[in-house]
Amino acid sequence: MGNVYEFEGELVGVASVNSLSARFLRGLAISPDRCAVGDADGVLSYRAVHRLALCWAGTLLARPPVRPRAVGVLASGAHGYVGVLAALYAGAAVVPLEPDFPVARTARMIDAAGVSALVVDARGRDLVPGLLAERPDLTVLCVDGLAPGGAGVVPDPASALGRPEPVGSSDTACVLFTSGSSGSPKGVPVSHAGAAHYFGLLDARYDFTQDDVFSQTFGLTFDCALFDLFCAWGAGASVVRVPATAYRDLPAFVADRRISVWFSTPGTIGVVRSTSGLSPGSMPSLRWSLFAGEALLCRDAADWARAAGNSRLENLYGPTELTVTITAHRWAGDRSAEAAVNGVVPIGAVHPGHPYLLLDHRGQPCADEGELCVSGPQAISGYVDAEDDRDRFLRLDDRSWYRTGDWVRRLVDGELAYLGRIDTQVQVRGWRVEPAEVEHALRGCEGVLDAAVVGVSTGRAVELVAFHTGLPRSPVVLARQLAAVLPRGMVPRHYRHLPELPRNANGKVDRGALARTAVDLAANAGTIPHAQSAGRVEFVDG
Repeated sequence: MGNVYEFEGELVGVASVNSLSARFLRGLAISPDRCAVGDADGVLSYRAVHRLALCWAGTLLARPPVRPRAVGVLASGAHGYVGVLAALYAGAAVVPLEPDFPVARTARMIDAAGVSALVVDARGRDLVPGLLAERPDLTVLCVDGLAPGGAGVVPDPASALGRPEPVGSSDTACVLFTSGSSGSPKGVPVSHAGAAHYFGLLDARYDFTQDDVFSQTFGLTFDCALFDLFCAWGAGASVVRVPATAYRDLPAFVADRRISVWFSTPGTIGVVRSTSGLSPGSMPSLRWSLFAGEALLCRDAADWARAAGNSRLENLYGPTELTVTITAHRWAGDRSAEAAVNGVVPIGAVHPGHPYLLLDHRGQPCADEGELCVSGPQAISGYVDAEDDRDRFLRLDDRSWYRTGDWVRRLVDGELAYLGRIDTQVQVRGWRVEPAEVEHALRGCEGVLDAAVVGVSTGRAVELVAFHTGLPRSPVVLARQLAAVLPRGMVPRHYRHLPELPRNANGKVDRGALARTAVDLAANAGTIPHAQSAGRVEFVDG
């Protein structure tokens, strides 16, 4: 059995309730002439997106000899969004790819996911020759013209499908890639059933309607982009891509586009603050303000909540392996701040239907603080490459548990507080140091706005390196202030003031870049004796 969707009096789909594309068909039935996606080049209605996706999907399926099992989307903006739907309409798994990634990395993703067809636009076209060099059978659909040298095909209206291809609940809906510890990206297969369970929970939690306008701040390779697309499409609402230029005056952009649902990484808040965009009541159209991808500071949540006074603000958490997000905490002002650990907003309660447990440093279940492990319908059963499964899954009590690698604390009300990544914990002269605690203390120092702390090995020992923004401050002064609130082993030995913390393409603090800088800083920077009044620290950067 499935859901029947009609459009213009014609049956357009009989989709399983577990089909991800069924969410778009539902939106099509609700809002055929409303904006489905919009970017700097204009808007596309649900009707237009549906017809384009049917055409692109049919063109892909008409290419012999192999029916695509996975379709890579090497396109951006509206082309990318339609490409996602076209892959799903073709009955294939969609594999979002980043046009700005190196060819070699993209090639590894294509091979790992079993991609046999690509949807490409002008931004991704330059990668095509390199990809085809060793993959001559790869079908390339050039949605805005032929690729260099005439490679590829263009959409053929005569090949358009009449309706989306059927899929099974256990079929893979998408393959998303995360960073791998070996240097190769890890493929995460998300099933239609897992996605359907996730979006069903979101439908119950939020009151999204066809009148909503969602921001799209994430690139398609970031799993949070799926939240925006399929929450909006399931309600018949609109998705508007937010260009980099919008942050010069975000309140004006939000008002002009009538955005009502905002979703981004917390790093956005600092950017908007720097442009004086967080004045009280500056974004009245927002009904929901959602943040995920990195720790949300209470200070930032409070400032955004004042600027978007009509919205409910939530902190969401979840690794890709648990289907986008798996917990949520609704900001409640002082109550949330009182529950915070290290100034970070709690990540909230785990989604219903998902058992979880905590593991201590010995790998044994514990009650209050440990590594978060989750089971249930949103958890994947394994990576595309089984070699990546090692140490990421636990078999216990006849269940498979995904080990997040995140250290959390269970709060009195049963919600969880995020303490940091296990792999960022540092052993410094016998101290087990969580960088988030040092960062919280550093933000409390006079003149410091934001901070990031990394550990580096000097060959003899591990040392902490602190990066901070705000007003320039003497390392000696910072070390003295930190020594008053932290144990000796937790006080960084090296300090570097930055105009702002570096961020990657997804808006997260780029700790890899900081770690590389920290290695050079620790190796080359001179040190000076610390004043005796500092107490517990011997040296800091001069």
